[in-house]
Amino acid sequence: MDPVTLSARRLAEYVHRSGSIDAAIGSANAMMEGTRIHQAIQKTYGDEDEKEKFLSRRLEFDGKTFILEGRCDGLLKHESGYIVDEIKSTSRQLEDIESPAEVHKAQAFVYAWILTEEMALEDIQVQVTYVQSSTREEKRFIDTYEAAFLRDKVIEMVRVYEPFATLMQRLKSERQSSIESLSFPFPAFRPGQRQLAGSVYKTIDEKAKLFAQAPTGIGKTISTLFPAIKAAGEEKVNQIVYTTAKTTTRIAAEEAFQLMQKGGLRMSAVSMTAKDKICFKEKTICQKEYCEFADGHFDRINGAMMDILEHETLMTRSVIESYAMKHRVCPFEFSMDLSYVTDAMIGDYNYIFDPRVSRKRMAGEQKSRAVLLVDEAHNLPDRASSMYSAALTKQTFLQISRNDQHPALSKAAKRVNKAFLEVKKELEESFEIVHELPEQWLEAVQEFYTEAERLVQSGVRDEQVIDQYFAVRQLIAAAEQVDERFYIYIQKMRNDVLVKIVCMDPSAFIQGSAKGYRASVFFSATMQPVSYIRTMLGGEQEDFQLDLPSPFSKEQIEVRTVPVSTKYKDREATIKRITDELREAILRHTGNFLIFFPSYAYMKMAYEYFEEEGIEGTDLMMQSAGMGEAERDEFLAAFKSGNRIAAFAVLGGVFSEGVDLPGEQLTGVAIVGVGLPQINPERDQLKKYFQEKGLNGYQYAYVFPGMNKVLQAGGRLIRTEKDSGILLLIDDRYLTGQYQQLLPEEWR
Repeated sequence: MDPVTLSARRLAEYVHRSGSIDAAIGSANAMMEGTRIHQAIQKTYGDEDEKEKFLSRRLEFDGKTFILEGRCDGLLKHESGYIVDEIKSTSRQLEDIESPAEVHKAQAFVYAWILTEEMALEDIQVQVTYVQSSTREEKRFIDTYEAAFLRDKVIEMVRVYEPFATLMQRLKSERQSSIESLSFPFPAFRPGQRQLAGSVYKTIDEKAKLFAQAPTGIGKTISTLFPAIKAAGEEKVNQIVYTTAKTTTRIAAEEAFQLMQKGGLRMSAVSMTAKDKICFKEKTICQKEYCEFADGHFDRINGAMMDILEHETLMTRSVIESYAMKHRVCPFEFSMDLSYVTDAMIGDYNYIFDPRVSRKRMAGEQKSRAVLLVDEAHNLPDRASSMYSAALTKQTFLQISRNDQHPALSKAAKRVNKAFLEVKKELEESFEIVHELPEQWLEAVQEFYTEAERLVQSGVRDEQVIDQYFAVRQLIAAAEQVDERFYIYIQKMRNDVLVKIVCMDPSAFIQGSAKGYRASVFFSATMQPVSYIRTMLGGEQEDFQLDLPSPFSKEQIEVRTVPVSTKYKDREATIKRITDELREAILRHTGNFLIFFPSYAYMKMAYEYFEEEGIEGTDLMMQSAGMGEAERDEFLAAFKSGNRIAAFAVLGGVFSEGVDLPGEQLTGVAIVGVGLPQINPERDQLKKYFQEKGLNGYQYAYVFPGMNKVLQAGGRLIRTEKDSGILLLIDDRYLTGQYQQLLPEEWR
């Protein structure tokens, strides 16, 4: 058995599973503050003290070699000897902490043992420093431990961990053998596919970042996963992190792993499902008093981990649920734990880029041996903006202020409600954009947060309180980031007031989240223009770039531009011509048509024209707002029914991305308008921000985001080399030079 390299933190967490899942609710904010709190404590160290000291030591146990390593928060020189300082931020009230958690002591014990071995010390002091994340109060626990005691403790921890280590080593050996003999899972590469796969492999090999535009039909999923797996076989990476925005692309990644497993691949992969969706209970209340899967979760999780890793490779939602039910553990926390030890993780963007839910236990050394694959990357800037934005309204605080079950919180909510009213009085217009939050309002919100956090930690089950706690926590976190990349939007409504922090430019946050991975690959069918997407994704000059042509021929697609105005002021005058053009195209072509409009109102206006007269031999369908999964599935199933369909949908909605309707299922697509976002003060603020950065603000705020929607919608038409069809671009702006250069070559 090869040496097992193991971080002190991971060893401690595996052996000392402790606490309860509901405690994790309050800990996430402390994690967000962790780095800042660590640095503040470390600034108080003396000249001879050391911070972030890397430690490593071999330990022989039962014929196996373990390499224990990690970064010690602080090694303090004291007149009586040395002190190992382990710093932990916490949202718990310090008076409630009577002794340090075993898991925290255990991590410090590993560092202390290494130091006693290296420095031949008879004993050493171990200190656990807790810092309250809101108040910054500190509480320390310190004790002296003999070297022999520490050695016994570490050996005992390794003994508990050893069966898991043995299993992981065996699985890795099987993985490496299977990758060595793994062939590309198709008889031949599609046009552009080999080039994309080669670029991904080169990016991993050179520890770089790649931005790849790879049009529909190339096979992006397999072209990025296959070279990453081959790189894992050569020990270049140890984990693949595949992140995407949509369920459909997550399923595509799962299917790619399935396909390669049929070809002999032995590689574990876990798919992440949102907590609200995978929770077994009616309500997502992570408290042991309410949920039997939370009660005792930590006592059973190691057994569940060993069981699933021993018997499964592709751990989809249904597989996770099956084993979670068998071992009576929380399915979400189960999948989160697995994401640190499986060979691959497939999940939504938020597990990587959202500071509230990202996998913070992923240590630096583990991250440096992982590759990040970001699918549908054109979606990430908007998603990341929302992750770093936050909003609060007055009405919810008013409701909580009337709740006499929690007097202290009710009092704090009254103060926030009053602060909202003061803000409302000062507004001269119905809305205002400012660059600083009102000071008294923010103080009131912070006071509410402190009281709400105390209640949540005590196990309160009031959903409104818990929801508002999270909303306030997000706003406070956003408030601490506010600079020129943000603006604050305040709006007064009839009986309410909205305060919203908006992140205009998330590029630095995206760049920071991707930093530390061995390599990062951002890919999409639509990264147009690439300079815009690169800027929004935090790209740098030295990053790699790949722009592949469409694998399909121009003969497969007939593109027709209808030069008519779709501007809001002209819609009533031009709707008749647009519907006539659509009717003619639908009747002239066999197969189904999908027609995209820039808004529900505009779509409904056109639909009513068709509804009055109908189209011979054609069934009409229209997307409705807030469609559930079952309704969406029913909508798409109609394309396979055999009847001719004319379906109306919204540009940028659920049917304009990630939808596969090959062959006769879809032979016509029409796009009405150029996808421009609605002109409003918020978009204009974005325009101003980019203008001040020396860029074309109007293009960055309006034109480019709109064209990304157009390109995605048009991409629904030709999905395979056998497809053909007609694409109608209905807007006179498509004939201008500005828009012509943004269209794919085969559309011009």
